[in-house]
Amino acid sequence: MSDPRIRNHAGILVNYSINARRSDTIGVSASTLAEPLVLAVYEELLKAGAFPVLMMTPQGSTESFFRYAKSHHLHTVFPFQLAYVRNMDATIRISSEGNTRSLSAVAPRKQTMLARTMKPVSDILRAKPWVITLFPTPAYAQDADMSLSDFEDFVYSAMFADESNSVAAWKSLKRRQDKLIAGIRGVDEVHIVGKGTDLKLSVRNRKFINSDGHRNMPSGEIFTSPVDGSAEGYIEYDYPVCTSGREIDGIRLVFRKGVVVEATASKNESFLREMLKADKGASRVGELGIGTNMRIQRFIKNILFDEKIGGTIHLALGQSFGEAGGRNKSAIHWDMIKDLRRGGAIYIDGRLYQKDGKFVV
Repeated sequence: MSDPRIRNHAGILVNYSINARRSDTIGVSASTLAEPLVLAVYEELLKAGAFPVLMMTPQGSTESFFRYAKSHHLHTVFPFQLAYVRNMDATIRISSEGNTRSLSAVAPRKQTMLARTMKPVSDILRAKPWVITLFPTPAYAQDADMSLSDFEDFVYSAMFADESNSVAAWKSLKRRQDKLIAGIRGVDEVHIVGKGTDLKLSVRNRKFINSDGHRNMPSGEIFTSPVDGSAEGYIEYDYPVCTSGREIDGIRLVFRKGVVVEATASKNESFLREMLKADKGASRVGELGIGTNMRIQRFIKNILFDEKIGGTIHLALGQSFGEAGGRNKSAIHWDMIKDLRRGGAIYIDGRLYQKDGKFVV
């Protein structure tokens, strides 16, 4: 018997996250491991009257690309890629890895090179409705130190896919986050303190965005892009950054006039330094996010979930958000998580806003 939560998951993506309309052309991309969810999404899109375009890739194709790609593969956006993104009205991307470490041996320069090349494609996609989500696989469950069954329960709970009315649950979360944003509208300084952390940033004239499930599923955060050049101080991150098949752990950054001037890590420090040199904007803060999803309380080595942990904040190095007023440009966007649930605090213009992971507004 198929899991009814997969059907709920598909319904959330199609009818809430991107709100598919009749005659919309919707791109759906995933690996073959996500076939149950892809099929459910396909059916929901047809019911909505949309035109689904499925892009399913076999496991290992990205690893093969980096192993055999020639220079022109890394430096060229070929015509089909542009045609695809230009003709989509919205996109649904389903993460469904069979091996989350498959890219660990790939040279960082190749990854940054491809990211720079593909930025125009990414910019086109991000200007339209899009959502990224995750289908539970054994690889993700292993990263989370959970059985597959327990991991599925965790994932579908975080998405409210275990609710009888999932969309209503997401609308309720949206209202709660609207109130949090209303309490900090028009402020200037954000001051973050905690273990190994004392960092100030300006958000003057910047807009906080309510991340309520329309771009990330699951979601549950409010975020903005700090003023360029405003970051001052230092921060130690409590969890590793898990990206491109690597874990970068024990990260400590020092900022002066908005730029990283010191960067250390206990694991994969050389990769961290390489990514900071990807371009001029890679060593600047592109995002400040505050996690609010109280159904996510553990770190699972997947940023889609980890940055939403209720009681944490995350800073992203690299690309900022134009809709928030951000101006930093970069080919990377690296989220790094700071846990404030034990002794941490956020002050807004000198006023306590959150303590030990709990809002005081």
